[in-house]
Amino acid sequence: MAVPDYQSFMYPLLELFKDGNEHTLQEAYIYLADYFNLTIEDKGEVLPSGKQLVYHNRIGWARTYLKKAGLIRSIKKATFVITDRGQKLLNDPHVTEINQTYLMKYKEFQEFKNKKQSENNAVLDEYDKRDLTPQELLDQGYKEIQQQISDELLERVKGCTPEFFEKLVVELLVAMGYGGSIEDAGKAIGKSGDEGIDGIIKEDVLGLDMIYVQAKRWENVVGRPEIQKFAGSLEGQRARKGVFITTSDFTQGAKEYVNLIEKKIILINGDNLAGYMFKYNIGVSKITEYILKKVDIDYFEE
Repeated sequence: MAVPDYQSFMYPLLELFKDGNEHTLQEAYIYLADYFNLTIEDKGEVLPSGKQLVYHNRIGWARTYLKKAGLIRSIKKATFVITDRGQKLLNDPHVTEINQTYLMKYKEFQEFKNKKQSENNAVLDEYDKRDLTPQELLDQGYKEIQQQISDELLERVKGCTPEFFEKLVVELLVAMGYGGSIEDAGKAIGKSGDEGIDGIIKEDVLGLDMIYVQAKRWENVVGRPEIQKFAGSLEGQRARKGVFITTSDFTQGAKEYVNLIEKKIILINGDNLAGYMFKYNIGVSKITEYILKKVDIDYFEE
């Protein structure tokens, strides 16, 4: 099954504490994973940021809300016990689930929510609607803005001059750790005459191996014949490795071909190119400023 939303974890989490003993957050992870029969895949799912497991994040927020409502209390770091209020709730036969609406009956939780909403009303309203935790919503918002920036980057690259494109690829390759310095990589790469660039750059700063680079600012999809020509040119340049960059995409035949040959050729399409530019902060600052000017303060509102 999919990982339940954070509100679904609340009642069974409180049940873990019903024996009155101390329980740690780590115990809660194990108990609730078993309770909901989470699969290995479920337990391996991470937030978009990649920094935390989804079920850990949701259980953590369920714990926070139970604590803010006075149903459990902390006795030391990541260790909790149930309160009299929590025991009373579990003894009520009419209560079989806990959510934010139910927790609003407690004054302490109301104060917590009112304070948080005054700090960032739009974000909290949105995660209430989607059953997302605050961290999940922020990660999702970041991912959406990242995609906007990447799309804008690619459009700008497609419309740039050949000289700018050459400079861009040089800066990106150096930022990724190839080509040595900007000066070295710039000297190694020259114009090819078809709005692309090609040349040989160092694989590392010391130049222990060399990589042949070809980049084409194309709208048309790059097919297998172009990649075959590129592979043939590696022989003439005495290169065993190559990187083919395009602002468009590659056909399936082109992708299959590079897996059949002995030489190592990496294909980078337009989406990959924009993604690497974002990751290595090449041209991102100005685009980010432009994007954020278009993003309303209520970005998270539907």
